Amino acid sequence: MNTSPTTHKFVAVLNKKIEIGKLVNALGHMAAGLSSLIPDKVSMRFDTYIDKSGSEHKNISDNPFIILAADNSNQIRTLRNELIALQIPFTDFTNTMTVGTFLEQKQKTRETPELELEYYGICFFGEITQLSDLTRKFSLWR
Repeated sequence: MNTSPTTHKFVAVLNKKIEIGKLVNALGHMAAGLSSLIPDKVSMRFDTYIDKSGSEHKNISDNPFIILAADNSNQIRTLRNELIALQIPFTDFTNTMTVGTFLEQKQKTRETPELELEYYGICFFGEITQLSDLTRKFSLWR
């Protein structure tokens, strides 16, 4: 068990204009995908939590997972471009990923220019100080 303070965090920024059911779906997809992008699994600090009855709750991260609200898709787009410039791994989810089968979703995404995509959210992982600087303009999800 690692008892040292955490130095990293997960962050999701969700578009508050999108209905909650779609956002929860998007968050699930983004979080699952993000885990595969992080080469340093040790920094993710996944551990097994054990309750008083001895039951195990596996692969829970010691790191915080912060959910923030964006006013609109363009705020997420701007953040996405900052993450690209800083080479911080992320996953995002757009309106083209919700229609029809996964094959139809891929086709719709391929046919849509990036500037026309509506971002539902973005999810990323990194050092607390660096990510806090990037997310100051967003408020906690309520």
